[in-house]
Amino acid sequence: MFTSIAPRYDLLNHLLSFNVDRLWRRTTAKTFAHILRRPHSQVLDLCCGTGDLSLALRRQAARADAKIIGADFSHAMLQRAAVKAVGPTLRWIEADALSLPFPESSFDLVTCAFGFRNLANYEAGLREILRVLRPEGECGILEFGEPTGLLGKMYRLYFKRVLPAVGVVVSGVKGPYNYLPASVARFPEPQRLLNSIRQAGFREASWRPYTFGIAGLYRAKK
Repeated sequence: MFTSIAPRYDLLNHLLSFNVDRLWRRTTAKTFAHILRRPHSQVLDLCCGTGDLSLALRRQAARADAKIIGADFSHAMLQRAAVKAVGPTLRWIEADALSLPFPESSFDLVTCAFGFRNLANYEAGLREILRVLRPEGECGILEFGEPTGLLGKMYRLYFKRVLPAVGVVVSGVKGPYNYLPASVARFPEPQRLLNSIRQAGFREASWRPYTFGIAGLYRAKK
């Protein structure tokens, strides 16, 4: 599925979110500036797709020597990420988020933008993030949510009707853009996911809504 949408993935992300997705990633990167600008920081961006959050993290690191790895299980997505950027501070690795090829306590920061809900097992994903984080390391999961009230009704109409139709027209592929609203609808509400994060062994778990709760950043510390 992800291979089929890779050619138009970036265009549709920006088009369907009215470019707000760039702001969400930029804000997430700024949240972790204190880690990114620390000497010799090691950062893992899970489910990195075509690398937009990885690149936002590198920009936020400025001239610091943070090493950032973007990992995804879709070869086609990583090919497009590699076209955007390569270099000594940014690498791309094909890997499964539920079975990462890294030893314990490898990273100061693990991030994931709009990919966590695609994991086959959320609890296993959290345990794997915790495993590869160093003590006092942090994780940040940027994910879609569902706003409430009148805005929520309008959002659901757009998300379930308009977005899939536009996605099919632009990408030429039907399935993925019907999958997107379905995957968001079954994703745990913030309090439930925060409970799962705490149960996995994290502390200081919090959720910060973006754009009235259309998206939000889950943050926690090992």
